[in-house]
Amino acid sequence: MNVLGVGAHYDDLELGCSGTLIKHVLKGDRVFMLVVTDSAYESPDGRVIRTADVAHKEGKRAAEIIGADLICLNYKTFMVPFDEGLTRAVTHYIESLHIDTIYSHWTHDLHRDHQYAAKSTLMAGRHAPRFLMYRSNFYDTDQRFRANFYSDITHVMGQKMEVIKAHASELERVRYKWLDFFKRQHENDGQKIGAVHAECFEVVRYLV
Repeated sequence: MNVLGVGAHYDDLELGCSGTLIKHVLKGDRVFMLVVTDSAYESPDGRVIRTADVAHKEGKRAAEIIGADLICLNYKTFMVPFDEGLTRAVTHYIESLHIDTIYSHWTHDLHRDHQYAAKSTLMAGRHAPRFLMYRSNFYDTDQRFRANFYSDITHVMGQKMEVIKAHASELERVRYKWLDFFKRQHENDGQKIGAVHAECFEVVRYLV
């Protein structure tokens, strides 16, 4: 398989589906991580939380742990468009890399960057035989995430935690809450399928 994971920011794929991406690498699949923004971030009062250089360095380290190739589009954080330009850029990589399996943000995600990245990827990947959507945050929305595909990540959970830890600047910003939240989330999802840890997805299509 040629696998493409699309995230709006450095850390989205890591939080949402890095365990499954690691499993693909271990199976011998080629995995690409496409990050839409440079992921620089400032607080509302203008205080720098994360620079583009730091975000890229952390994202590169995370991709190395996963064993994936990293692609960066460098749109600005909070400025992800829903237009033909982004769709064309994603389409280019899907076609040139012969992608057959796509992991994307959930189209109803509350974060606008996530939502627009997801909708553009859904359009760009309309011919891909396998398309799955993940969640990378814990915000409620007016839609329900319909988890209907589970990936047992028990044996790679330790690696996933190391992938998340690669984003030291973001972990500091959220006071390390991600580590506990996603560990518990994957434990809860694992219980549903008889596994210790699992990631769950909403399937758009999946060719067996």
